[in-house]
Amino acid sequence: MTTEETIAALDRGEVRVAEPAGDGWVVHEEVQAAILDFFRTRQMEPREVGPFEYHDKIPLKTGYEQLGVRVVPPAVARYGSFLSRGVILMPSYVNIGAWVGPDTMVDTWATVGSGAQIGAGVHLAGGVGIGGVLEPPGARPVIVEDGAFIGSRCIVTEGVRIGREAVLAPNVSLTASVPIIDVTGSEPVEHRGVVPPRVVVVPGTRPKEFPAGVYHLSCALIIGYRTESTNLKTSLNDALREYGVGS
Repeated sequence: MTTEETIAALDRGEVRVAEPAGDGWVVHEEVQAAILDFFRTRQMEPREVGPFEYHDKIPLKTGYEQLGVRVVPPAVARYGSFLSRGVILMPSYVNIGAWVGPDTMVDTWATVGSGAQIGAGVHLAGGVGIGGVLEPPGARPVIVEDGAFIGSRCIVTEGVRIGREAVLAPNVSLTASVPIIDVTGSEPVEHRGVVPPRVVVVPGTRPKEFPAGVYHLSCALIIGYRTESTNLKTSLNDALREYGVGS
């Protein structure tokens, strides 16, 4: 396909930057390359949408009624992103190459970066920042699998993968290098870049010695696992309250 055909197929959901393959994900390098090429070849153009004026290279997405998507002003999704039926966009932003699954909520001031893959029935709470990854081509984008709950002001970047039905408490910040430490057993178990399915994660710190003294660096702590009582209809506070950290 040409670059233009690839971006049009992305917009229709016919191709994706990455997709599930068995227990993992496969990244389509040629799709990432097409997005980068699209940026290079497009020219800046003014665009008017009601009372708003934009000046950008990429058009805005259209056809929400036919898609079955609810979009609350002034939410914005760029052409080349895909929104599945039942998605709700509160005032938020979805970038080119992103794929958002059915019945997912993108809450107020949340952002979904370039190429990010968001599963079905996910809740991205207010102010969540899902980072974009397009280069180098072949790099894994941020992935949030089905049923996950990402709490307010969380940041997930650098190709981190959030397992299905995981719960991230507010203010968890994850990059590829941030330790994700399971503290539920007698010894800590460390993960990096991947949050296992159905875990409950809270912000944490751990000490590190420097020449100037001992300071605490950010990490994330797995403090438990979702149970039947914290199913997909349960609020984030209910899930956290089981482990003594809810309000």
